[in-house]
Amino acid sequence: MTGYGIATHDAGSTKYTVEIKSLNSKFLELSLRIPKAFSEKEFQLRTECNKQIERGKVNLSINVEQTGAAVKAAGIDTNLLKHYYEQLKAVSAELNEPTGNLMQLALGLPEVVKYTEDTITEEEWKSVERTFQQALANFQQFRADEGSVLQQEVTQRINTIMHNLQLVEVEEPKRIPLIRERLNQFLADAVGGDNVDHNRFEQELIYYIDKLDVTEEKVRLKTHCEYFLETLKSADANGKKLGFISQEIGREINTLGSKANDAAMQKLVVGMKEELEKIKEQLLNVL
Repeated sequence: MTGYGIATHDAGSTKYTVEIKSLNSKFLELSLRIPKAFSEKEFQLRTECNKQIERGKVNLSINVEQTGAAVKAAGIDTNLLKHYYEQLKAVSAELNEPTGNLMQLALGLPEVVKYTEDTITEEEWKSVERTFQQALANFQQFRADEGSVLQQEVTQRINTIMHNLQLVEVEEPKRIPLIRERLNQFLADAVGGDNVDHNRFEQELIYYIDKLDVTEEKVRLKTHCEYFLETLKSADANGKKLGFISQEIGREINTLGSKANDAAMQKLVVGMKEELEKIKEQLLNVL
């Protein structure tokens, strides 16, 4: 969900700059830094960001730069200034105080100096809105480019998990003879080979091997991986859904590891876990 977009528009005497930055977050956390003149447009900006950005810790800033004679000068309320000045002059005369700085004092009183940048025209807003839309488009393109790279990386890691699963299927049949041999040797050492009830031994062996069967785990793991890749190709925002699927993949890998009872299979399972952890890290940056 990281992203960056910036756009500028030069309207001759005024330059508008809109910048949008985003970091990872489970929800949309929107922070606006805009001139006071655009305060009435804040709801419109927030609505558009909610609709298009969806998630992320987003900072939106709008900067308006005016040059030369275009800089809006402050206006002076002359009637109010005269009123303040006359009052100050009368008080000074009554108190026999000097009148040298009365004009400066009067200019500093409330509402005498008025700034005109607190309001904008419809034409100015249209310029800002176009610049905002362009910045938003650049922001979305940045996300799309990053998403394409993430898709390739995550796909490669899922394919690695599926490749390890194929290797598990190769190693799995080899472990049964080894388990049989280990149990036979254990019983021979414990009670002597001649004292072993081989019929009972075979029954217990079948029960034990059945507990270690990983057929269901292999099928589910393969299905989850295929579903993950299918969801990854969707045009919809499926970051949370991919997170849920990765949790299911993790459960099957853990169960596979707990039932493996074989060094070669355990090594492959560790490799799967490593790839899955890297996938989860990347999914934090997926919408």
